[in-house]
Amino acid sequence: MIAKKIQVVSPWLLFLLLFSACATTTPKEALQLSPESLKLRQLQTKSFDTDEIMLLTSSASLLQDLGFNIEETSSELGVLTSSKRRDATSTAQLMGSVFVALLTGVPTSVDKEQLIRASVVTHPINIDKNDKSKNKTAVRVTFQRVVTNTQGQITRQECIIDEQIYKEFFDKLSKSLFLEANDI
Repeated sequence: MIAKKIQVVSPWLLFLLLFSACATTTPKEALQLSPESLKLRQLQTKSFDTDEIMLLTSSASLLQDLGFNIEETSSELGVLTSSKRRDATSTAQLMGSVFVALLTGVPTSVDKEQLIRASVVTHPINIDKNDKSKNKTAVRVTFQRVVTNTQGQITRQECIIDEQIYKEFFDKLSKSLFLEANDI
């Protein structure tokens, strides 16, 4: 009877022993943010004296005005995602491809299209339940792009880190909030 129990338990013990040996620990530096990530987060985040619903509504309107299609939105979670497709061809890249094709006789692929994504996340801060005029909401917007070539392969995936883009977005969002707050 004991031999039978050992035969049943021993394969499981061996299995657990083998897979526990594969376990790795997380390096300490993996969970630390770099100074660049803090700077990027500050670039992507701004707070406004309004509630989350107004901020999400204005953000959605602004993104649509900028040519984005709203994909998903959740006012309960304070999240909005959108995207737009744009041409990604570069004259320099096309000329280089033609030059290589002339020299080698082999056509090379070039960037063709890019999918630009924008994500908006809101978070209420300093809320005074007794005084609605003190509502303040932080909003973070991120822009990413995925570039595909003429063969349909992804050539680049990157976060867009251009200070001017974020500045323009928040300037336009401020104007949009003003117009919505005053029913203009």
